[in-house]
Amino acid sequence: MNTAAHVHFAICGVGHIGRRHATFVQHHAAAQLVALIDVRAELAPTLAAEFAGVPFFTSLEDYLAHGPAADVLTVATPNHLHAPQAIAGLRHGLHVVIEKPIALGKTEAEAIVHTALQTGRLVFGVMQNRYSPPAAWLKQVYEQGRLGQIYLVQINCFWNRDARYYQAGGWKGTQQQDGGTLFTQFSHFIDLLYWVFGDITNISARFRDFNHQDITEFEDSGLVTFDLVRGGSGTLQYSTAVWDRNLESSLTVVAEHGSLKLGGQYMDKVEYCHLRDYQLPALPPTNPANDYGPYQGSAANHVQVIENVVDTVQKRGFATTNALEGMKVVEIIERIYSLK
Repeated sequence: MNTAAHVHFAICGVGHIGRRHATFVQHHAAAQLVALIDVRAELAPTLAAEFAGVPFFTSLEDYLAHGPAADVLTVATPNHLHAPQAIAGLRHGLHVVIEKPIALGKTEAEAIVHTALQTGRLVFGVMQNRYSPPAAWLKQVYEQGRLGQIYLVQINCFWNRDARYYQAGGWKGTQQQDGGTLFTQFSHFIDLLYWVFGDITNISARFRDFNHQDITEFEDSGLVTFDLVRGGSGTLQYSTAVWDRNLESSLTVVAEHGSLKLGGQYMDKVEYCHLRDYQLPALPPTNPANDYGPYQGSAANHVQVIENVVDTVQKRGFATTNALEGMKVVEIIERIYSLK
């Protein structure tokens, strides 16, 4: 049986993000990497050099049948595999960490929640924006009631995702495996909206495909308006059609007691804060962005994700992100996309 001292991780999907998870697990004093799983057998030599002594399996089935015991299965595979693989892990008695999005539909996400409840295992969704200091600060000022009534919330996500990202023959950009721009690129901004302000209703949306006709099967841009269930209205404007590099991700709030704006390329700083009887405290620095070579992703907070999983499994803390919240994000995206 595994020693209490270490939480043992098996990582399924060893692409860019899966490798990050593996590296952070290896560097964590209370975690141990026990298996790597990927259908691409040709990765074996590279992984053997990078993660010496960690066995490699070419299918999740093979690992579950013959692999060394683990406590946690991390799922970092193409989007459409997240739900079935997470469910297989839960049924095998493992806790699961699921990269965003946890599923491509509410029905699948509900199946994850039900399986977790039946098996008594934990599900962690990777919603790394929650760990960035500006996001945690926003949640805090909202919950302290410092904003008063919320009037308007505006989210802008203007990123570059071109042929360097949507490479021919890959899963990204396909309707069935990727699911759409909101699932793969911007689900963590919808998570931030839901985490801080709650659910949305009265959604209307327009979708456009400006320069991705040849590289994706879905829209590259969208204009979404909605009302917040708790009061106030909002807009989400997003695009991956930005030329050459990311422009911004920002969240602006106009409320009864003041206004604020989180901005920067990765929503990594408080750009504006003018609240009644309130002075913005000094916030800890935000982690740098995930760097994928020619293009960048959101702030690289996977190290906090691993930290939270280890603490929760060892019963020293509580899950920062749970399957129920992950399901809500999937459901909100599904409701937006139902307007296509």
